[in-house]
Amino acid sequence: MNTGLKSTDYHFAGQTKKYTGKVRDVYEFDHALVMVASDRISAFDVVLPEPIPYKGQVLNQIAARFLAATADIVPNWVESVPDPNVTVGKKCDPFKVEMVIRGYLAGHAAREYKAGKRILCGVNLPDGLKENDKLPTPIITPTTKASEGHDEDISREEILKQGIVEESLYIQLEEYTQALFQRGTEMAAERGLILVDTKYEFGLYNGEIILIDEIHTPDSSRYFYADTYADLQAKEEPQRQLSKEFVRQWLISEGFQGKDGQTIPDMSEEKIKSISDRYIELYEKIIGDTFDRVDTSDIYNRIKGNIENSINLQ
Repeated sequence: MNTGLKSTDYHFAGQTKKYTGKVRDVYEFDHALVMVASDRISAFDVVLPEPIPYKGQVLNQIAARFLAATADIVPNWVESVPDPNVTVGKKCDPFKVEMVIRGYLAGHAAREYKAGKRILCGVNLPDGLKENDKLPTPIITPTTKASEGHDEDISREEILKQGIVEESLYIQLEEYTQALFQRGTEMAAERGLILVDTKYEFGLYNGEIILIDEIHTPDSSRYFYADTYADLQAKEEPQRQLSKEFVRQWLISEGFQGKDGQTIPDMSEEKIKSISDRYIELYEKIIGDTFDRVDTSDIYNRIKGNIENSINLQ
């Protein structure tokens, strides 16, 4: 098995703080962030016990590609990518919402719809939809950005009522979200894919809205294969997906959905390799290039050295 990066515990000159997220380890400096994409994998807001080799590299490199391709729509936080698993960028003040946008009734939205809900985050959904049907128009279904535990669905009205984001800024977030989704949809179509749903995170930097974190990766997005979509939908069969949904479905089949009292199933080497292979498949399909498996034999020290070089250069 190739080595997966489960966690980091670096101490850099000038470092002021370290934050450990579900997948990323974030090192703060006075005016910059260093974000390390680990090989941890989460589902249902729970970090699974085993890392997935190359997953961090896949996420970091896909995000870098799409952030560069959308910089004309909204400025983003990236300054450099000194290692396949690392991005260095601006230290922003993040908004406490995630802007989720959906073009199809899939995943969480489909599960809510199946349970009888016809209003999702304040947005009305028509009757008669089947799972994975295209929605009449893309809808924004925000979630709160939880420091711990589960993110929660929230409506536009509640965001404004609670003062989480002021109205003028929130309107701009909605406009950016729609424009980014349109660009992502166009880029996916060029690769024979459908961008089903995704999420964007934003922050403020010197008073300006900045796109932060990752975009259009398998952890933040869901893709269908375009060539089989209509046929499978007509037959009411599951869609061929490129997303993390296959991990969620495996967990559901094993009786785990992140609820109290449930036990995370064991992850065999075969299961770990199959998940790694799916992430690499997604990279090659979305990006259109062969994935370059970098040497992971000493991944911890490789990343540390590349970060130190980047800091010194800055």
